Amino acid sequence: MSQNGDEKEPLVFESANKYVSAIYRHLQIIISDELAEFRIGSGQFIFLLEIAEAQGITQKALSKKLLIDKTTTAKAMNKLEAEGYVKRIPSPEDQRCNQLYLTEDGKAVVPKVKERLYKLMQIGRKGFSDEEYELFLILSKRMLHNIHALVQHKEGEKHNG
Repeated sequence: MSQNGDEKEPLVFESANKYVSAIYRHLQIIISDELAEFRIGSGQFIFLLEIAEAQGITQKALSKKLLIDKTTTAKAMNKLEAEGYVKRIPSPEDQRCNQLYLTEDGKAVVPKVKERLYKLMQIGRKGFSDEEYELFLILSKRMLHNIHALVQHKEGEKHNG
């Protein structure tokens, strides 16, 4: 009901999409600029850091962990391998799968990349309390998983339909 009791007011929902999209676009620009000297694009750093944390991970497992499609992962691996940061070694269990490892150059660049990204994160979380930032991360992860599930469902419909 409206305040005067006449009719029901429509509910208005503000979408987070425009904010997520704008944050993403701005971060892509800033990250690309910050990591340019290492020849690492804004689309590769996340893969580099995950491999650093899980040496020997397969491309398939990396895609699944990051909720990123296999084609995008393969392109990022090609770029990181071409730059000399990552090496692919056939898995002893399944020669069709590659395990991913950092090269010596990869191991040397990871702390530099982390330092640059930490600086950007500090700027981005300016004005947030620790609790607010933690809540932001929790809610962002939940939204990502919700949207990823929808994408998986739609892809399943395409293959089964």
